[in-house]
Amino acid sequence: MSFNLREAVLGLERHAAKQGWDQPVRMYALVPTAELVQREPHLAELLGISEEADPSGLTPVEQEPLPSDMPLEEVLGRIMWPETVAGCALVMERLVVRGSDETLDPPRDGDTAAWAQAQPGAEEVRMVAGVLRDGSRYSALRMRSYDSDDQVLNGEDLIPGLTSALTLTFEEDH
Repeated sequence: MSFNLREAVLGLERHAAKQGWDQPVRMYALVPTAELVQREPHLAELLGISEEADPSGLTPVEQEPLPSDMPLEEVLGRIMWPETVAGCALVMERLVVRGSDETLDPPRDGDTAAWAQAQPGAEEVRMVAGVLRDGSRYSALRMRSYDSDDQVLNGEDLIPGLTSALTLTFEEDH
């Protein structure tokens, strides 16, 4: 079955936008909505999902908070999903510095976040990346300075490093 990953990612982006900025990293299991209705009717009712739900729909199920004391790559390397999970998505905010080809070297003993914010071209972004077991991927990116629903960038290869890392969570030997 082909699932609507684009709609799931954009729905998570709209959800994150309603919560505002400065939120922690959030991880979601993406489960087939039709299977959720069939297996967990009480949960589907609680979420307001009817039996006539789109058969290609995915329902994001927020996971426990990720550990903040280790690098994200290491955290993702420890995640394994049960077969009932069709995909996963991650919502995170980062500070990017754009408009420079030179390599920037942050201070070793200072506040790296404050240093990055002070750089010309610094931009806060919210990234939502989703992947499916079949390798499908989709992402959305919202810049804080263009914080509007009609300014959200989205596409399949928008954040390839993050979607590749999420894809690894479905490999058995990672």
